[in-house]
Amino acid sequence: MDAQFLDLLAQQYDTEEKVVTEIINLEAICNLPKGTEHFVSDLHGEFQAFQHVLRNGSGMVKEKIKDLFREDWTDKEINEFAALVYYPEEKIQLVKGDLCNKQALNRWYRQTIEHLLKLIIYASSKYTRSKLRKALPERFVYIVEELLYKTDSTNNKDPYYEEIYRQVISLGQADKLIIGLAYTTQRLVVDHLHVVGDIYDRGPDPDKIMDTLINYHSVDIQWGNHDVLWIGAYAGSLVCLANIIRICARYDNLDIIEDVYGINLRPLLNLAEKYYDDNPAFRPKLQAGHNVSEQEILQITKIHQAIAMIQFKLEIPIVKRRPYFNMSDRLMLEQIDYGKNEIKIRGKTYPLENTCFRAVNPQQPEQLLEEEQQVMEKLLFSVQHSEKLARHMNFLMKKGSFYLKYNGNLLIHGCIPLDEKGNMEEMQIEDKTYSGRRLIDVFEYYLRYAFAHPEETYDLATDMVWYIWTGECSSLFGKREMTTFERYFIQDKETHKERKNPYYHLRENEEICRKILMEFGLNPDQGHIINGHTPVREIRGENPVKANGKMVVIDGGFSKAYQSTTGIAGYTLLYNSFGMQLVAHQKFNSKEDVLCNGTDVLSVKRLVDKELERKLVRETNVGKKLLHKISNLMNLLEYRNMV
Repeated sequence: MDAQFLDLLAQQYDTEEKVVTEIINLEAICNLPKGTEHFVSDLHGEFQAFQHVLRNGSGMVKEKIKDLFREDWTDKEINEFAALVYYPEEKIQLVKGDLCNKQALNRWYRQTIEHLLKLIIYASSKYTRSKLRKALPERFVYIVEELLYKTDSTNNKDPYYEEIYRQVISLGQADKLIIGLAYTTQRLVVDHLHVVGDIYDRGPDPDKIMDTLINYHSVDIQWGNHDVLWIGAYAGSLVCLANIIRICARYDNLDIIEDVYGINLRPLLNLAEKYYDDNPAFRPKLQAGHNVSEQEILQITKIHQAIAMIQFKLEIPIVKRRPYFNMSDRLMLEQIDYGKNEIKIRGKTYPLENTCFRAVNPQQPEQLLEEEQQVMEKLLFSVQHSEKLARHMNFLMKKGSFYLKYNGNLLIHGCIPLDEKGNMEEMQIEDKTYSGRRLIDVFEYYLRYAFAHPEETYDLATDMVWYIWTGECSSLFGKREMTTFERYFIQDKETHKERKNPYYHLRENEEICRKILMEFGLNPDQGHIINGHTPVREIRGENPVKANGKMVVIDGGFSKAYQSTTGIAGYTLLYNSFGMQLVAHQKFNSKEDVLCNGTDVLSVKRLVDKELERKLVRETNVGKKLLHKISNLMNLLEYRNMV
């Protein structure tokens, strides 16, 4: 090995004893069972449902409680304790209201702390003491470790332990300790979280999801098409920016833009008030329980029209300057007969309804009004100077990627573009042709370039980000066209259909999935493809486990907009040292329902794949890094002996 590298390593491990100790430690860690991976997808701003799934570990918390206490506790007691672990602050307040005197409360404190310590010992059984220490509530580490590692068989230290409990309670620290232990339990049941795309759009609280992920102990993200849209807007794409505002207007979420991220929509509203009236096709889809006045609805409707028309205009020059995008049939504003109020699509003429073309120049439909140009420039400036949005987008870029190879599995939000024969679909970009993994790598290159150069707004990288949102060869879109225009203005629903890439029916075929795994350098006998993006319609009998277990689709409808068609409220996936389990979730009502009634939102767990032998850390991505470090340390020992 390079002597200079070994000299640097020797500065960190400056004695032989330190090197040997670290090798022993790392080798021992490699022989522990692998930690539990938790997969979620298509969160779409549904923060409350996501929080609950995160807090209960898709049922892992309750499973461990049952393992420990099922012989001594009733189902009601198990549910009560599980609710405490999920929502400790709120549950403690409910308990205080129920217990009539201080003595009863102190007794509850003592019992609850003991039960939580027992649960933590069980949940941490495959972790090192060092890893457990990092998960403990910081202010109570010393106290908790003393109580966790009681070994006094002679009872000499009983008064010592009793005094710890007594002082914690008498000094008013029991609430804080219980809360800390509950969150430690949540952290221990899941070693690593995978978010397989689409944090943004539709739901009301993507920002809260982002804040939660930023503070989560171990997470990665595979970008979804909606995430890339937000990244693109921040990176300088005006058409991506128009799209995110249009979608927020459509789903009554403009407060995300204005209140959460501090982006001033007043110039856009002024433009909308000038050129647009009420229009039923552009009225927002109101959220349940969200009280909106008729005046606000009218304002949103006008903004919705204004930004949609700007979007359609901005698409035209991109399509024209990038002919290899193969999107000339999406030049919708150029195909309209404005005199007859009709449009010709693929040789067939359709009447238009609910039109709002007052700001469109029929001779130059792509031309923005001077006012529209000014509005978009102000919006882009505001977006790129939002501190909170910058923090969220930088985190998305740091933790995100188009796909991830992790512990032998391929995680990807959308698809691997295929042709009807199952071959990797080719796309020409300028003078080069790409397909399969190379194509997706190129998409990621352009996205990262655009993000790194936000001042460039008309270059290929910025145009490519928009293509990733809506292009036919995009691995994140996975359809032949996005029929946004048709849905607004054409009644015939045949024009609304969006043809899916052949991947979505070929992924039922095990050989196709094995071929994709090999394309990404993964073992097709052991690996799986874990997918999101397209809701699994369980209500119609669709199976989320496909291709003899090689494909697992975990978008089951976190988004409330999809739940009427999926019949459930999302899938999550758990992968521990024993194998994979798919978890289906019922609709999440509220945490109050969980606290007061012990209700949970899990339904059936399905075994996807059972390990023949229990999987160890050495067989994981983390294990490979540890083994590499061990190899370096062994080389350091040899180097020292040589010197």
